[in-house]
Amino acid sequence: MASRFQAVALVASPSYPNSIAWSDENLIAVASGHLVTILNPALPFGPRGLITVPAGEPFPIGVVDRKDLLSGCLLPTCLSRDHRPCVRSIAWSPLGMAPNSGCLLAVCTTEGRVKLYRPPFCDFGAEWIEVMDISDRLYGYLASINFGELDVSCPENTDASEYGSAENPSNFISKREPKRRKTNTGSGATWDLLPCPSKNRDSTAGSALYIEMDDGQGMKEMNKVSEIHSDRLEDETLHHVVPVSESKANSLNKIVEKCTLPQITANQYASHSAMLSSIAVAWSPLLQLSSDLCAVPQTGSSISLLALGGKSGNISLWRIFVPECYSVENSRVPTTATIVGLLQAHTSWVTSISWALHASDSSNPQVLLTSGSSDGSVRVWLGKIVELLNSSEVNCTSLFLLKKVIIADTAPVSVLSLSMPANSLHKMLLAVGKGSGSFEVWNCDISSDKFDKVGSYDAHDHVVTGLAWAFDGSCLYSCSQDNFARSWILHGNSLYEVPIPLNTPRLRSSADIPDVFTSCNGVAVSPGNLVVAMVRNLDLDLLDPMYQARAHKAVVEFYWIGGQQLDLLSNSSPQFDANEFPSFAEKELTCWESNIHWSLKQCGHLDKPLVPWDLIAALLAFKQTALKFVERILLKWLSFSYMVSDVDLSAEKILPHVSRSLSRVNSRQLHLLNIICRCVMLPGMKADQRNNKLENLGGFCDAEREQLTMWAEVLFSSERELRERLVGFSFSTYITLGSHLASTASRPGYWCPVGLAQMEQWVALNREHVRDKLKVLASEVGRHEGRLQRSEDLVAEKCSFCSASVPFKTPEVGFCRGIESNNDIGQSHRLPRCAVSMQLCPATPLWFCICCHRRAFRLAPETLFSMLGYPLEFESSTQTSVVEVRSKPVCPFCGILLQRLQPDFLLSASPV
Repeated sequence: MASRFQAVALVASPSYPNSIAWSDENLIAVASGHLVTILNPALPFGPRGLITVPAGEPFPIGVVDRKDLLSGCLLPTCLSRDHRPCVRSIAWSPLGMAPNSGCLLAVCTTEGRVKLYRPPFCDFGAEWIEVMDISDRLYGYLASINFGELDVSCPENTDASEYGSAENPSNFISKREPKRRKTNTGSGATWDLLPCPSKNRDSTAGSALYIEMDDGQGMKEMNKVSEIHSDRLEDETLHHVVPVSESKANSLNKIVEKCTLPQITANQYASHSAMLSSIAVAWSPLLQLSSDLCAVPQTGSSISLLALGGKSGNISLWRIFVPECYSVENSRVPTTATIVGLLQAHTSWVTSISWALHASDSSNPQVLLTSGSSDGSVRVWLGKIVELLNSSEVNCTSLFLLKKVIIADTAPVSVLSLSMPANSLHKMLLAVGKGSGSFEVWNCDISSDKFDKVGSYDAHDHVVTGLAWAFDGSCLYSCSQDNFARSWILHGNSLYEVPIPLNTPRLRSSADIPDVFTSCNGVAVSPGNLVVAMVRNLDLDLLDPMYQARAHKAVVEFYWIGGQQLDLLSNSSPQFDANEFPSFAEKELTCWESNIHWSLKQCGHLDKPLVPWDLIAALLAFKQTALKFVERILLKWLSFSYMVSDVDLSAEKILPHVSRSLSRVNSRQLHLLNIICRCVMLPGMKADQRNNKLENLGGFCDAEREQLTMWAEVLFSSERELRERLVGFSFSTYITLGSHLASTASRPGYWCPVGLAQMEQWVALNREHVRDKLKVLASEVGRHEGRLQRSEDLVAEKCSFCSASVPFKTPEVGFCRGIESNNDIGQSHRLPRCAVSMQLCPATPLWFCICCHRRAFRLAPETLFSMLGYPLEFESSTQTSVVEVRSKPVCPFCGILLQRLQPDFLLSASPV
């Protein structure tokens, strides 16, 4: 049986499928009760983020007559006794949607509301910040079209007052929790709702719901139905239980006479409420825009589509733009959301949604949307991105039905999982989990609309709560409320169950976390596909009620899956001596080597964010007991990436060749190489040693010193190559567009070359190492007559502490000349330099790289990260206007997302 390598306890229990999600910036969100807990898998026992779901105000839909309150369509609402809303569904946005270029988190509650949250990167707190209430915008749109109906006339004296706005028919008079009264009117009984007074309509003050019963003999009795306690200090006083007198009943009639909302039927109320109640949320991949393809006004260069599936069977589509510019100093970067489609996808509840990008035609890519319903039906929708973005009418969405995969089934759809294998442009793998415990797998050819059912598998005894594809559709993981998690391998057109691999790297499981579970409520795969995370509910009856049961309600477990065998028929023997690693199984080492190489290849794709946390963690875990195995994997990867023909995998032959071949390698490969050098091969070295020249390697033996020296030389050569590309592109842009840079510098979100004086000095200090082409560009910049005299281009820099001059000696740090003291000893200050412009960093909050520990207050151009090699002519890369070059909050030397440096007690993402 596989053993977890780390686990972390939760204070609340998840209740719904897909309760765990893994983001592109390496954060994990877990929906547990009324909370959403955000974890960093690199520091599972460290600080956490938190989202506390508040009770929402009901929507002013209308007023329902008393005699209709017991209608069948309103019974679920009238009988609802939820004291506080729980989280039903969560979904991470693609990277770059948050104001700091991180991910937004969409949270859907049992009230049917959907809100967007951002990380508190500048708020110094654990609670995540609400960005937008999508449900409010959905109500505004539906109200503007009268919910797709004809105008509902309002009979006289039947309007609702300000207390009559309600999302729930049992709340049709009060937005607060009402008191319910039953009066005897002859032979029949009618129900009435009394509003509970409140000082603050936006608060969630404590209130109780009571039924006043008349026994027919004049005796009245108050029966409490439910009670809601306040979370706010100003509303802690509970309402007193008092009989409802005739005077209060007369006051109620006066309130009704002053109502302004229309009276609607019970069916209308139920229909409108279902249209507003969301169940599932999902983000599309990031969609790139260009000005000639999309005429929609935009604040950024990319967008993502957010889909909301509701109880009415509708799916509303929202276009959300990336911010115009990113910042870590403030959060006042607006988020723009527009509804672009309202799709009648099913006739019953939409219980699951999944997106995929079908990029078979790069000039006009398409997007796939898969939806599942409570009636068991599954449908696939296809739409062209350009047409979808240019859609001006909401009801005429550009998505069209591609296939009804499953017409109907007695078992509702609980989860969906999509995979688009990279080796096949038109192939789609679809896994459908059901409430009966079974799941189906479909192999789809989008180009020919051919959908083949791989099979139906009775894998579990209870509802399937999680499905996740891994390794490009070769492996599928499933979990269920029956507390089982299973692993499956897709071989040809058949699916085979295989055991979850044993944990080859070292274990880090905490001994104080119990191992008594009742259910598994979700599964998620890491960005590098080497780790799988599951969330399980604990059996509280078996825990110590004094200690464990109070703080441990659920557990998130992490399992290594890098040893998963993907080819069942493969019997290839390892190309190394397994006796050198006696503590590991030979077969698993072979699988680990193959899967790590697969993960390294995936990290090299320019269209994916660079998040190699699981890859680095696996290499470091192996390095403790199998250093030669790690060296073999990395040298084999380098020989393949840098086209080393020598079959001898020795560091003495491969590493020097790599240092000489860096100019032919794209920027992403250089970034990945730098991360591996820093985090795996040189982890014991100080940051100053890694960022500057190695003056000494004290503390290491001769063999280790020689090995570190070779890897350090590769690191320095790679960073120098990236710096030359950045400096050369800045020089060339300035020369080509120097007269237009003044207007470009004022545009937020767009890159402009700065720090030219410091770059010229860096070239002068490194004339022996830089290319002649860069020397020519530097001299031409110096002779340029139209040079802009901006303050940031001045050579003389001053210390922000003592105003002393700071000479330029290194691009990493600067030391001021200091102030002469009484004993003639100067006091010098150490000042960090910007990783992009080489200028001295100001005292304001800065961008920070968690890998190389560099800081920046200027951002690098996007062009730097897409260079396929050292440009033969920099002028060719600057032919287009600099206005089109956006700045990117990514480290120019590591390629990972920059962030604001947080205190140790606050959560932050760890891409490495």
